[in-house]
Amino acid sequence: MPKTIDNDVYPIKQTFGANTAAVQGAIFFENVVSESTANPRMLILHECMGRDSGYLTAATAKAYRERLAKTSFLTPFTDTAESRDIHAVWIPELPVDIEAEGARLKAIMDANGNVNVFLCEGSGVKEIVAEMEANGEEVPRDAFGHVALAKINPGAYFSKRLASLVGAEKTLVQKSGYFARSAASNEFDRDLIGRCAKAGVESAIAGVAGCMGEDEDKEGTPIRAIEFERVKGGKPFDINQSWFQDLLKEIGQA
Repeated sequence: MPKTIDNDVYPIKQTFGANTAAVQGAIFFENVVSESTANPRMLILHECMGRDSGYLTAATAKAYRERLAKTSFLTPFTDTAESRDIHAVWIPELPVDIEAEGARLKAIMDANGNVNVFLCEGSGVKEIVAEMEANGEEVPRDAFGHVALAKINPGAYFSKRLASLVGAEKTLVQKSGYFARSAASNEFDRDLIGRCAKAGVESAIAGVAGCMGEDEDKEGTPIRAIEFERVKGGKPFDINQSWFQDLLKEIGQA
């Protein structure tokens, strides 16, 4: 049975824990964003897990904005829905023109006094690696040959570049990864786990082996024992989903 908060497994529609992590990441940022009132011209980057997939960052942004929509604000105060909203979502599947985004976000900084960016930890890695190699720097890699994200630190890289472009007086980079992925499963995931477990027992009794999950290659995405040879990682987040495109338009990024 598949468990990864990145939700990046072919051909499984939804992996265990991904929804829980998105909701917990939203709760995390709900508290962190209050720091925007502590300093003028504050830039906050909320870094979410996801080496190659932007699913968790996008889903966390969605969950956060749904919670924000239910929040009431008193108009005399500077803490508003606009200042607590997300102003950019940067994920590996979307190229980031840092100069153009900087100009757009500076206008928001000038208007609200703060900017909030949701950043996937794998965003901009190719660009950062290319810049390091062009400068003759050694790119740190792990035992599997993957770029060591903790050492090149995309959050720190983007915070420095963006801070100067938007005229930030203070920058805060906060990572919700371990907070989000260590949470107990929510109702959505418990239901998904239960349905997969039930189907798994039925498959075992029938002598059918496979990875239990919602097979998105089959009509109706049924929960079934998916043939092991069809299961693999590295599935990118589908940026063309209507809810994500709507989110980008609502925050002015598209």
